[in-house]
Amino acid sequence: MADTARDPPPEHTDFHELEDGEDLFPEQTGTLESEPASLAAEDISTNSNGPKQDSLFDDDPEDLFAEATEEVSLDSPERDVLLSDGPSPAITPITPPCSVITPRIGLAHDDMFTHSSFDEIEEEEGGDSFDMHISVSDPEKVGDGMNAYMAYKVSIKTSMSLFKSREFSVKRRFSDFLGLHSKLASKYLHIGYIVPPAPEKSIVGMTKVKVGKEDQSSNEFVEKRRSALERYLMRTVKHPILLKDPDVLQFLESSELPRAVSTQALSSAGLLRMVNKAAEAVNKMTIKMNESDAWFEEKQQHFENLDVQLRKLHASVESLVCHRKELSVNTAQFAKSAAMLGNSEDHTALSRALSQLAEVEEKIDQLHQDQANADFYFFSELLGDYVRLITAVKGVFDHRMKTWQKWQDTQLLLQKKREAEAKLVFNNKPDKLQQAKDEIKELELKVQLGERDFEQISKTIRKEVSRFEKERVKDFKTIIIKYLESLVQTQQQLIKYWDAFLPEAKAIS
Repeated sequence: MADTARDPPPEHTDFHELEDGEDLFPEQTGTLESEPASLAAEDISTNSNGPKQDSLFDDDPEDLFAEATEEVSLDSPERDVLLSDGPSPAITPITPPCSVITPRIGLAHDDMFTHSSFDEIEEEEGGDSFDMHISVSDPEKVGDGMNAYMAYKVSIKTSMSLFKSREFSVKRRFSDFLGLHSKLASKYLHIGYIVPPAPEKSIVGMTKVKVGKEDQSSNEFVEKRRSALERYLMRTVKHPILLKDPDVLQFLESSELPRAVSTQALSSAGLLRMVNKAAEAVNKMTIKMNESDAWFEEKQQHFENLDVQLRKLHASVESLVCHRKELSVNTAQFAKSAAMLGNSEDHTALSRALSQLAEVEEKIDQLHQDQANADFYFFSELLGDYVRLITAVKGVFDHRMKTWQKWQDTQLLLQKKREAEAKLVFNNKPDKLQQAKDEIKELELKVQLGERDFEQISKTIRKEVSRFEKERVKDFKTIIIKYLESLVQTQQQLIKYWDAFLPEAKAIS
């Protein structure tokens, strides 16, 4: 799905591409550089080994997660869905719902905002309610051969004071979307904000488009990508902090964007990403965190279970789409055969009835196609989006674990330095003692910053999970209602067709 003209690929791809004897104090003096904290601390204790629940819930007295957890729990055995192996092709369009997601920033980048913390931004955002609609339309092939790419029109309508105009549009290619996601992920993921994943790439699908093969599968691929890009942008801008990010504003308003680099599927950067992901997976297995917060332990297990159940349901719905399309093909063949039989029939009433039956089956064939589209765009795409979103949610939990590990490593190093200082005092080596004291002081500051970062990312994740759960319930409610309405309309139309045909059948004598 990538536009190769500009070095594209993201982080998801259909192709799965390819982000005590030694002296501890050296002679030369050098100060350890203190690392800036990821976020300003607020009401943080400095003598705990994990976030304290009381301090994290000062401004959240109610349990924000209870309702969502009860309504959408997939843990019960009767909700298990059989996993189907059937693949699923793409189909046509529909504009799905939007879900809320979020960011990252370090003190080194405070110039991006004039606030001391993200909490202040979130509070202020309440004054300017979200009023924004984004549509991605008019896919257009630019260039020829393997250097070709698809450009999309991104149209924005808004009354928010953040933007210069109420209505405007820009042209963007797929690699621009991937570049935007890469920038947001590098800023916000490591401090606990859930960044919505960009649409997946498809080398096979995009290659068909590039070589100019105009067929149904190519058209479906382009429409599927257009719809996914639209949902991705809406999920991104619905978060108040992501919406204010300079890269997002530039993406939406600037007529020209800097070229997105390192986004191609088959590139050295793509290969490096694969190696890094493998290294992170190994590293995750080696880090053993003694979780002191029951809430995090419970939520991690909840998302693991939810991930498994969503993947099963997604596979089942994709299989349903395939079967519905096969039913459409078989219905069309049946209609054709009935029409041919009617033409060869001598009995007038029977011939007319068979011809009418063929017409009804042709209409039912179209109904099956429309319902297959609804299955895909209403339900299957929602499930696929949330499978990827839950991967992003689990990613912020992993970053919290990394923050904890970094804090623990610094504490261990500080302990070793203090032991070395004690030996210097015992061995009466005053020439190195001052350097040891300076290094210990630097490490003590790093330990404090590490603890602060850990408690801050824990607090951020709590808020993000609350936001995610509310949006998830809202999205599923909206889409399931639309999906059920489409099923009801299909059945009503079927009854209407057969009711109209019944008198014709009874007229055969």
